[in-house]
Amino acid sequence: MMRRRTFLNTITAAATVAALPNFSFPLEKAKIIKPKKLKTGDTIGLISPGGFITEQQLEESKTNISSLGFSVVAAKNILKRYGYLAGTDKERTEDLHEMFSNTKVDGIVCVRGGYGCARVLDFLDFNLIKRNPKILIGYSDITALLYGIFSQTGLIGFHGPVATSTFNEFSVNNFKNVLMNPQLKMSLHHAFEDATKSEYKPFVIRGGKAKGKLVGGNLSIVASLIGTKYDIDTKGKIIFLEEVGEEPYRVDRMLTQMIQAGKFKHASGIALGVFTKCESKPDESGIANSFSLSEVLRERLFQLGIPVLYGLSFGHIVNKFTLPFGINAELDVDNQSLTLLEKAVV
Repeated sequence: MMRRRTFLNTITAAATVAALPNFSFPLEKAKIIKPKKLKTGDTIGLISPGGFITEQQLEESKTNISSLGFSVVAAKNILKRYGYLAGTDKERTEDLHEMFSNTKVDGIVCVRGGYGCARVLDFLDFNLIKRNPKILIGYSDITALLYGIFSQTGLIGFHGPVATSTFNEFSVNNFKNVLMNPQLKMSLHHAFEDATKSEYKPFVIRGGKAKGKLVGGNLSIVASLIGTKYDIDTKGKIIFLEEVGEEPYRVDRMLTQMIQAGKFKHASGIALGVFTKCESKPDESGIANSFSLSEVLRERLFQLGIPVLYGLSFGHIVNKFTLPFGINAELDVDNQSLTLLEKAVV
């Protein structure tokens, strides 16, 4: 009887545990790997892992990167087109593998975002990437690559300009300070010339300071990776987010998804970039039948009880930070600054 009771109790307990929803977050699978810093004369490999590009965009990219003092080589499939993608998943994966394995390539810059990076994640050889760590930089849809590569290898990636971005003084200085001339501690402040524009103007959602590793990127892509093996544990992290072309209710929906998935529950703080073209349009009578973007951000994020700042210089804007994905930083909301607390390259 005792054995039977013990057996039944064991079965019942196992069934109860199996029935519980799985809200556990993936563990970081590897130690942090910092890529080698860039220097003048290095070779940059250009790829388009998401949306397709034109020959004109490729030439523009070559000019932009060459102007920084680098040699440039383009991936063999970079001008391919497959629907809205820059070639098939296999071709775009081949280009990534080619650039990581090529010993003559010192760093990798994505030409544009678009859509498609998440599609290549299941085909990537993460062991190859881990054996050949290099700088990979881009933003928007490139968020999927930053997430996937960091979660599977521990390699620091960079949320920053793509090769078709405007390489003005602000963006170039940030690019070089992070990737070429790193300091042990570097403070980043928004571009003050942008602060007069309504959607660029920084504002405090909840004051305070937060420390932790920087993770995040484009809000749509971050939300889309929840529940996948490429998702990242956000406990103790500073989550940085940017967006473009999403009306307030869509921003609300994605933030609500992150809240319900527990992504902010144990986060240290939230650093918001500029959400461009994210205000709702008034109807024919001129009345806006919507919350404003700032109302959505305040209503959704203030309640979390952690420091939150809007308006830092990253996202679909001209003046861009280069943000290392996975290194320690401090967010000071009251001083409207984000400070990198360690070098991101070696």
